[in-house]
Formats: sequence, C-alpha cells, structure tokens
Amino acid sequence: MIRITDSSIQPFEIEHAKRVRKISPECTLLLKSNGLLPLKEMKKVALFGSGARKTIKGGTGSGDVNVRHFVTIEEGFKNAGVEIVSDKWLDEYDAVMVEARKGFVQGIKDEAKAMGVSPMMICMGRAMKEPEYKLGLDFDADTAVYVIARNSGEGADREIVAGDINLTETEIRDITYLNKNYKNFVLVLNVGGVLDLTPVDEVENILYLGQLGQETGNVLADLLLGKAYPSGKLTTTWAPIAEYPSTEGFANMDDTEYKEGVYVGYRYFDTVKKIPTYPFGFGLSYTDFEINTVDARISKNEISVDLAVKNIGGFAGKEVVQVYVTAPSGKLDKPYQELVAYAKTKELQPNESEKVTITFKAESMASYDMDSASYILEAGKYIIRVGNCSRKTAVAAVVNVESTITVSKHKNICNGLSFKDAVYERTVGDDLNGVKELTLAADAIATKEYCYSPEPTELTSEKTGLTWDDVKKNPDSLDDFVAGLSNEQLAYLSLGQFDEAGGMGTIIGSASDSMAGAAGETTAQLKNLGVPTLVMADGPAGIRVCTQYKLVDGKAKGLDNPLAGFEEFVDMDELKAMSAAVEPSQEEKEAPINYIYCTAIPIGTELAQSWSDAVCEECGDIVGEEMEMFGVHLWLAPALNIHRSPLCGRNFEYYSEDPVISGKTAAAITRGVQKHKGCATTIKHFACNNQETNRMRSNSILSERALREIYLKGFEIAVVESQPKALMTSYNLINGEHSCNSRDLITCALRDEWGYKGIVMTDWYVTTTIMSGPMQHKHPEASAAGCVYAGNDITMPAMVTDKADMLESVGNDAARYPIERAHLQATGKRVLGMILELA
Repeated sequence: MIRITDSSIQPFEIEHAKRVRKISPECTLLLKSNGLLPLKEMKKVALFGSGARKTIKGGTGSGDVNVRHFVTIEEGFKNAGVEIVSDKWLDEYDAVMVEARKGFVQGIKDEAKAMGVSPMMICMGRAMKEPEYKLGLDFDADTAVYVIARNSGEGADREIVAGDINLTETEIRDITYLNKNYKNFVLVLNVGGVLDLTPVDEVENILYLGQLGQETGNVLADLLLGKAYPSGKLTTTWAPIAEYPSTEGFANMDDTEYKEGVYVGYRYFDTVKKIPTYPFGFGLSYTDFEINTVDARISKNEISVDLAVKNIGGFAGKEVVQVYVTAPSGKLDKPYQELVAYAKTKELQPNESEKVTITFKAESMASYDMDSASYILEAGKYIIRVGNCSRKTAVAAVVNVESTITVSKHKNICNGLSFKDAVYERTVGDDLNGVKELTLAADAIATKEYCYSPEPTELTSEKTGLTWDDVKKNPDSLDDFVAGLSNEQLAYLSLGQFDEAGGMGTIIGSASDSMAGAAGETTAQLKNLGVPTLVMADGPAGIRVCTQYKLVDGKAKGLDNPLAGFEEFVDMDELKAMSAAVEPSQEEKEAPINYIYCTAIPIGTELAQSWSDAVCEECGDIVGEEMEMFGVHLWLAPALNIHRSPLCGRNFEYYSEDPVISGKTAAAITRGVQKHKGCATTIKHFACNNQETNRMRSNSILSERALREIYLKGFEIAVVESQPKALMTSYNLINGEHSCNSRDLITCALRDEWGYKGIVMTDWYVTTTIMSGPMQHKHPEASAAGCVYAGNDITMPAMVTDKADMLESVGNDAARYPIERAHLQATGKRVLGMILELA
C-alpha cells in the first residue's frame, strides 16, 4: 500500500485516463446513421441539451466514483479545438436548471415533512426530471449537436414521465427544430438506460454515447471527428415502456410477480414478433460488415461455427458476431431464440476479412424442467442462427437431438410460486433445405448429479493457543485455530467491523480504519490473535473512497465532506448539528494530507455493450492496479443483475437483459482485477435485485425455471469462468425468504452446484430497519443468524443486534433461524481462509 502526500496529478492517473479514453469507443454505438459521421470537420458547433455542460459520467449512489476531474462534453469539444457558438443557450439553460433544482429540492422536503422523516431518508437515488423551457436555438454554425442526459441511482426507480423514460415537450420540439434547420445534426445520448425515442424518429443520426466515466467528453469529440469509431451493440431491447411485459406490476411495494417467466427482453419481443425501436444486439458503426457461414461441426458436446466476416464499408471498424439457438418446443415452451455465444472481430480495414470460429457447449441449449428438477435437451431440431443482432440472423446449421437428454439433475430450490408463468405462442418457419445438419450423440453428454452439503459438523482440536502467525506458517492448522475460538469470536468473524456502542453501527464511507471512505472491513476483534482485516471499497464504476485523508492515531480519517450531495436537502440547523466536529487534536493538525484519486471507468451497461472480454478485462486491470496501490482487498463489484425492466433505477450498474452477456462481462472484469495480488471482486447482487422501490423488503416472486435460466445463470457463468473471491447477496426476498437467508441459493446452488470457493456477504443493513423508511412493511428484515445458517459468511456492516441474534440462536430451537456452533465455525473458517489468501 502506498500513501501519496503530493496533491499534483500522478503518473498512474494520466496512464489510466488514456487507457479509458482508448477503449471507451468500443462501448458506444450508432442507433441511426445516414453516413454523416464521422464529420469531415467540426471547427465550430452549436451545442445544446442537458448533457452538454452537465454531462453525466455515471449514476448516483455507491456506484459513483470520487474523481479528481471528469471531462464534460463542452470541455471535450474545447479540448479538441472546436469552437462552441451556443454559449448563450448553455448559460440560459444553467439558469433554468438552478430554478428547477430549487423546486425539486423543496418537493423532497415537503414530501419528507408529510412522512415525518428527514429528507435524507428519501432523497437517495432521486433524480430531478428534465424541466420544460424555451430558449433560442439559432446560431452561426453548420453543425448542431444535442445531448440528452438522464441520471438515475441507487435507492429509486425510474418513472414513466416526461424528463425520464419519456422525452419532454421541450426536448421533442428543440430536437425537431435543430434537425430541420441545421445542415448537420447529431443527437447524442448521455444516458444509462432506455429512452422512448419514437417522438424524434425523423432524426437520422443518433449516437448512443452512454456514460463513460471521467473521459466521457473527450471520447465524444474523438468519435465525431473520426479519431475513433463506435463498435458496441445494445445489450437491452429498446421499445416504448408499455410494450415490456415486466412493466405491469413493476415496483409493487411488497410483492413483485415475475409473470413473464423466461420471456425477458428479446426473448419476449422476438417470440411474439413485436418490433422494438432498437433490437437486442443492434448497433451501427461508421462502416458495414458482411457475415457468412463457412462451416459448422460438432465434436462430442461442442458445437463450432466457422464464419467469414468482411468489412464492406469505407472505414475501419469491428463487428460483433452473435450466435442464437432456437430450441424445439416440447414439454417446455421455449422463446423464439436465445443467445449462446458471441465474438468480436479484430479491427478490420475496408475490404479486409477475418475468419471467426465460435464454439459453445451443447449443454447451453438446455432448458430447466421444474417437475424433474433437471436441465434437459428435448428431442428435436435445434436451429443455430448467426448474425449481428437478434433481428438480423441467418440459419447456420441444425443440430438434431434424437431423444431427450438429461444434462443435469438438481434439487428444487426457492419454492413459493403462486402463479403459472406466461406462455407465448411462437412461429418458427425457417426453410431448412440445404442447411447443414449435425447430430448430437446420445452419449455426448454425461448427466451431472449433484451431492448437496449436509449440516456442518463441529470442529474440535486438542491444540490450543494457536496464533495467526502459526496458521500462516502452516495453513493446514486453520481447522485447529477455528476449533479454539469462542462462539463470540466466531460471531465477530461473521460480522463486519462495527461500533459496539450501538446506534447505526458503522456508517458507510467511514467503515475502515485503514482506508478512508471505504465501504467496510472485516472484523478487527481478533487482532489480539494477529488476524488482519480485509478492506472493502464500493464500485462498480471504479473505486469509491475518500480523495483526501489524514492518518491520526494509526487510523485513516477522511477529509471529504461526508454530506456531499445531501446538504441541499437538510435545513441549516440540522446541517450544523450533523456536521459539528470535535476540535482536531494537535496530531491531526500536523498530519500530512494523503491523496487518493481513482479512475472512473464506463458504467456497467456501457462495458457490456462493448461485447468484448478484452475491454472488460482491461477495465478490471485498471481497477485492480489501483486496489493494489491503495490497499483495497475486496471491490464491491461487478454488479450483474438482469435488466428485467428499463424502469429499474440501478440498471446503469448492470449489464444486460441476457444472462450470457452478464456472466461473461463479470467474469472478464473479475479476471482483470484478480490478476493483482491481494485483490478480488465481489459479484453482486445475488439475486433478483431488479427494482429499487422498497428494495430491502421487496419480495420477488418467480418460478424456479425463470430463476435458474435468467436470474442465476449469469452468476453461474461468472463463478465457473473466473471464481470471484467474494459475492454479495441482495436486499430483496425471493419467494418469501431473504436471499441472504436462503440456504437453497447460497449453499445448494452457489457452492454445491457451481463449485464456488469464495466468501459471501450481505448488502449493508439488510438485517435492520434503518434504511427501510417509516412505512409498515409486509415482510420482515433479514436475520443475521439466518445468514450463518444459509452460508452467508459476513453480515455487513453489522450491529450489536446482529451479534446478539447469532449468539442467542446457537442451540436455540425456538429461534427464528436455529444454528449450532458448527455453523459459526463454517462461516468463520471461510472468512479466515479468505484473509489468509488476500491479506
């Protein structure tokens, strides 16, 4: 770990910014193009829109990163030598926003007053909607660029209103006017999720820039001027919000029913033949490509497709080749098609070709049968499709399965469904004449059968007085060390570092003695035995810590304003009381200031839109380098919940509506981070964290098939392909039980079926009522003892009540979740094992 006392920009900051700027264009895409881009020149421009000067680098909440500086679009244009002629509009827009913000803040205060709570309790994640206004649009330039920005964040969902999912009347009017009255017009989307763009369908050039972290403005200038090119693809279907089956009942306060089953996103739109605005996998670049199937073959359980990809346009570029499978309907209904694999080409110059071979396992075509608790490949023809989006594919081959094959046998998990999943009629009318047919041999797949863990047995040992140094010298003595710990010591290991004085325990952002602004830390209660702690920092758009701190009495004390982002919501008297500080000691006054300025990488959705393991792994490497430099062991990222609905306020952190993209993106990022010594990821939020409304008490009700095929599959891929060292459970309940208390999820699926070797922690305060608000809720908070029973190793950040719950539940059959000393030993041993590996 290094400490930097020089406030000037450091070499690593410059290097990492350059790397982010170089790879970010791969995350961007054109939704529409008439060939205008890249611009031949852009000496001056009329710049408009909410994201021009108030550019969004990423959403709010724990995923935000405290950076030294980030480049707005206005600044990026100026850095590129472009003259902006619409300063008058930008200044007048700023004035409009100041007044609109006052009204927004007052509205939050009024709402909080009516509820009898502090505004700070309800302002988290609430994004101000774009206001209505009328400003002049005529300036001396041939080129106009209008930037739509939308913000969202942890703690609140998006809304079906103008200024959020929908465009405002002002935006529609101004975009339409600019499109008609300027020679060159480009609409740029500085957003983290879906917008309904149907009112401005006449616009011919739409660039989905996204939110690319600290280099956002420079990247846009590079793209428009042709110094870089877009090569991303959508990872979520774009359509008017009413057309998604998940919209009905979304964000119900207590119980949200996933009635659409496996028909999420393109699985629904493609099945019912409903034309979206922009389909899954879609994205244009500055050039065009031709994809042709050369051959297809099967070797045991592996299916390979050889493809020739040619750049047939006039610019360099990269293409994403996507492979889908249409499975036969039998006992189980099936979506029209499902993504099974993909690959991105190298950079191809005009007329250059590349041979691409994509291989996937036949098991990935299987579906889950709840009756037999098995993944099965039903008999019939499996049509292999290849293309560059879900709506532009061609049949590449057919795989014949002559009789139903059982791929794997499981146990039923997370029971409690109270309805039947929706079933949609589909039509598959392909002409298969002349298509190469392959046959999957009946013995090509050996059926997997899982052995599930019994209840743990208590560890005993005659060896006493072992210290952590003894364990480090002989790791095989870990069982003896654990056997010698008291129940209280074991309970501490299953709790984060917290203040035993009670109250809120440890506040997020001041939860680590060694890292100012860290999200949390493992317990320090065993330091007398020599056991160190693991430091946790938030993500997923970079490392979230304080930018400045001092070392006082051996502890890191952050100097950043702890109320940043909240001051405007709090009355002056309350603000003074909250910010009142003890007079600093002489040691603190004399201590030098240390600086940590971390890099903001593109948000999760943008990384996934690169469809590139290389891009995602490089971003993980950037984060891992900074973790290693500053002493962070566990990065609380990546986040890979499914985009079930565009309305989820936290979708910008997540990757896709598809679990294959989600899992492979998380795996690539994890590999990038974990190549660094002592550094690891914490994949989250396991599972079904698909809304922010009442997020700590919301019950996601869904079938086991949908759970396994859609919402768990990405986590399974990430675990199998990268073995992240940590995993965070979600706030919500699944079919009536908190995910962190679900032995079915954490022990049976995660550990027994997928072979997970790491530790599991809760999300913050899930076992308390602190963040649940003043309303009465149908479902209770989670149980710390229940976490131990389920195999959730650490309750974060923990409170005195959590410790009491654990200890009082040992040997207590009347407890909500009865546990034994052996359960505490099992979770404690896993935590100690990870400390041994990382610290």
